[in-house]
Amino acid sequence: MKPVEFAKLTVEKYIKENKKPSLPLSLVGIEVEKAGSFVSIKTKNGDLRGCIGTIFPTKNTIIEEIVHNAISASTQDPRFEPIKRYELNDLVYSVDVLHPPEDVASLDELDPNIYGIIVLAQSGRQALLLPDLEGVDTVEDQIAICMRKAGIPSHEAISIKRFKVDRYKE
Repeated sequence: MKPVEFAKLTVEKYIKENKKPSLPLSLVGIEVEKAGSFVSIKTKNGDLRGCIGTIFPTKNTIIEEIVHNAISASTQDPRFEPIKRYELNDLVYSVDVLHPPEDVASLDELDPNIYGIIVLAQSGRQALLLPDLEGVDTVEDQIAICMRKAGIPSHEAISIKRFKVDRYKE
C-alpha cells in the first residue's frame, strides 16, 4: 500500500468507525523504520483542511507515526473543525516523511523548494514549514511565515534548522 492510500484509509476508518486500521508491514517507497512525518489534507479545490505532524519520531514505527498524524490532522488541527463523514469523498492527501534536521549557518544554505525549515526563538517558541509549498517562493517568505505561526516577534533572535522530506501525493 502507498503512504497516501494508507493515510486516506486511516482517516476514513477513524471518521466512519472511530477505529484505527490494521497496520501493514510496510508502505511502498518508505525505507526508514522511524521518522517524523506530516499528513496534509486538502479539499479537491486545494483548500487546506488539516495538517499535523511530528519533527522527530514519537512512535515505534513510521507506519504508527502516519496513523497518529493522519487522525490528528483530520480531527485536531486547531485551525479547523474536525472533518465530517460527508467531506471524505472531497479530500486529497499527502504524506511527508522528514529527514533529520540540520543546523543552518547562513540563509544561503536554504531553498524553499528543497528544504523545509524550523525556526527556533530564544523564548522557546518554534514553528516548522514544509518545503515546496505553493506561494512560498523565497527564504524570507519561509522565515516570516514560521515566525508568524510561532508568534515570534520580528526583533527576537532566532536560529534555523533545515530538513528535506520524501513527499508522497495522490
